[in-house]
Amino acid sequence: MRTRPASYVAVATGALCVALLVSCRHSRPPVVPVGLPPLPHTNLMVFHKPDGTVAPVKSKSDWQCRRIEILRSMTQVMGPLPGPGKWCPFDMRTVEKTNCGSYARLLITYASEPGSRVPAYLLIPNEALRAEKQLPAVLALHPTDMEYGHRVLVEDLRPSYRAYGRDLAERGFVVIAPAYPLMANYQPDLEKLGYRSGTMKAIHDNMRALDLLDTLPFVRKDHYGAIGHSLGGHNALFTAVFDQRIKVIVSSCGFDSFSDYYGGDPANWQLERGWCQTRYMPCLADYRGRLAEIPFDFYEVVAALAPRPLFVNAPLRDSNFRQPSVDAILNAASAVYRLYHVPGVLQAAYPDCGHDFPPEVREATYKFLEEHLR
Repeated sequence: MRTRPASYVAVATGALCVALLVSCRHSRPPVVPVGLPPLPHTNLMVFHKPDGTVAPVKSKSDWQCRRIEILRSMTQVMGPLPGPGKWCPFDMRTVEKTNCGSYARLLITYASEPGSRVPAYLLIPNEALRAEKQLPAVLALHPTDMEYGHRVLVEDLRPSYRAYGRDLAERGFVVIAPAYPLMANYQPDLEKLGYRSGTMKAIHDNMRALDLLDTLPFVRKDHYGAIGHSLGGHNALFTAVFDQRIKVIVSSCGFDSFSDYYGGDPANWQLERGWCQTRYMPCLADYRGRLAEIPFDFYEVVAALAPRPLFVNAPLRDSNFRQPSVDAILNAASAVYRLYHVPGVLQAAYPDCGHDFPPEVREATYKFLEEHLR
């Protein structure tokens, strides 16, 4: 039987069905009009009323209307989130098992949908097999690495990437680390599978990884963390927006505003060489010369995570994602966190380094995950 968690968000053509958040007290999702001009990215405290007029956000129910518009805008660029036609048995296969001392490292593959198998690492602390209690679990998402892919999360292969999947397993977390589409040994045919972006394929694969965690008897269900650096940093944000089972998020060097990316040089338009690649969001190329018209930006993405805890690593000398832009995004999103009366769960570190996830910041993020998941 094909089943799906109640937290799953399904996107259909012309309509968006959103499972209610824990904090939302409606008996049904709010009515949100379609076909209206997009709201300003930086002004998160306004929304469209059912009659199409713009009004200030004064309550959580008002914010839920704006949040639905944000998800709708994201799927305009990423393509729709797959529905029941993409669900299938996992058929999990273990390719390799390694004893790593305090935990076992399994290289597995699982069927995320018909015609697509995802390689992943599953790290299982020894405690999980000995104790009767269930352990917290984390979705670990890797940075851009065309040679090693998700291996960088479990082995010391790159000096600036850090094996944070391994670190978390050593701290007693169950960790699942899926490969990202079109990197290293994972080369799905996105067009044949019906995707408009590698970003949405990754979101679907990640959500299926959480479905897989749900089946493991030693894992605490529906209460997961997500962590990622660079590509993994925004992959974690995107996945958490669409999946409410992710209760705490860590994003390292993962975002700034599209208009500020690589310094926002319109002559060079780095967006095209970065975000517009097939494995990301090629539809963004349609907005060349009019970046302000992109349907969504990271102001909305971060705000859509509220009220869940978020830790952001934004180095002062990151040449990809500019720290002042990150700061502006967090300042805007903090208004939504204040609406939920949890401003303290939105945290950031600003190390004096380049595009890196330095040891002291990683240590802080591990403690952040422990605080909110244990």
